[in-house]
Amino acid sequence: MALPFRHTAGFGKRIEYWIVGQMLKEGLDVYLPLVDDDGIDGIIRRPDGSFTEFQIKSRSKDVIMGDAALFAALVHEPRKNYWFIFYSERLDKMWIMTSDEFVKEAYQNKTGKNVGKRSVWFNGTRKDKETGEPKEYVKPKWEKYLATNFERLKKVSKHGKTRLSKRSTHSIPDQAFRLPGNTNNPVLP
Repeated sequence: MALPFRHTAGFGKRIEYWIVGQMLKEGLDVYLPLVDDDGIDGIIRRPDGSFTEFQIKSRSKDVIMGDAALFAALVHEPRKNYWFIFYSERLDKMWIMTSDEFVKEAYQNKTGKNVGKRSVWFNGTRKDKETGEPKEYVKPKWEKYLATNFERLKKVSKHGKTRLSKRSTHSIPDQAFRLPGNTNNPVLP
């Protein structure tokens, strides 16, 4: 049975608000534009008074098996002080990348209808040894971008670029990314 349009059309916006809510809980100052004309879902004022822009991309638990963290056909050229936040509902994982990191790591289509567009596929699929069923996992290549908080967005290096350090995963437990009483879906009942 197909999901109703209202569910699928609003999923991305619900995840955007949920992630912004997590940012606010961490004490970030977040500003939301009224219109998303330039791929900017929000602006953060950092503790040092500087600002940075971010775009949130999300995948629902209802995508086909194997595509839980596939973000495809994205139009993007490098931008200073710009971040991507990717979220997979089924994996309950978040990846944070600068614009430069995204451009460096993403696959760029060379031919076809999506020529020039970029894609990242954070997950792979393998057979579960106990059940024999396919199971999605985070590919090791992408583990360095996994995040459970927004510390990377708060820091700026001397050259205006944020450095990727070892993952900061200690300040927010995994269960903080779920609404109370809801173990499968952080936003939808």
